[in-house]
Amino acid sequence: EAIVEDIGPTLRAMGCYQRRDAFIRELVPDYGEGWASKIVIANALEHEGYNISSLVVQDPRGNQTKLRMPLPVYLGIVAATNMKQRTRKQIEYFHADRLNFAVLGTPNRLEYDQGFFVKNGDGAADVKPIAHLYKTQVYALAAYLGVPEEIRNRPPTTDTYSLAQTQEEFYFSLPYDRMDLCLCGLNNGVAAEVVGQAAGLDASQVERVWADIAAKRKATRYLHLRPQLVDEVEEVDT
Repeated sequence: EAIVEDIGPTLRAMGCYQRRDAFIRELVPDYGEGWASKIVIANALEHEGYNISSLVVQDPRGNQTKLRMPLPVYLGIVAATNMKQRTRKQIEYFHADRLNFAVLGTPNRLEYDQGFFVKNGDGAADVKPIAHLYKTQVYALAAYLGVPEEIRNRPPTTDTYSLAQTQEEFYFSLPYDRMDLCLCGLNNGVAAEVVGQAAGLDASQVERVWADIAAKRKATRYLHLRPQLVDEVEEVDT
């Protein structure tokens, strides 16, 4: 039985949008009704070094402005928007508890490897049945299982910000099919030149993508960790 839940009232009651907008107004004082925004990341193929996130805002007339964010503003916006994923998960566990069911998580290998999830939000689950599958494999599985083409052809989005936003804009350097090739090549020790031929990149671009993958693994390691204890509790530790 499918159940549709509207989490909008909960998010508004918690001040999710007000908190987000307050941080945005530290950079754009006029931000408010009729405005929209998203966070984008620099393309790892275009430069070496750190990939810095920027804020894109659109005014009511449709004019867009891209702004560099101080760290407190970035962290504040992300903290506020993470409320959405955590509220969704709270609703999922409500229904799981009342039915005595488990909650299934949906990260694919690319998302799981790169920490593209919110801790205790969409990253929370009792079973993650496709975390070992590359995103390309998930799409192939969906086709095999007869998932409607309309769903399979819809570009992956974060569904987090008010402006349209792709996953590669927000987090990944490339579309998922090329990221899969780069990640698979890195995981299996394939030469950069060979990966580049498959992904339509030169070897130096592949190396940059690999460096970005390594950086994200390091930065998001804490998302995969269990809560840290001061001392072991041997009776219940597994």
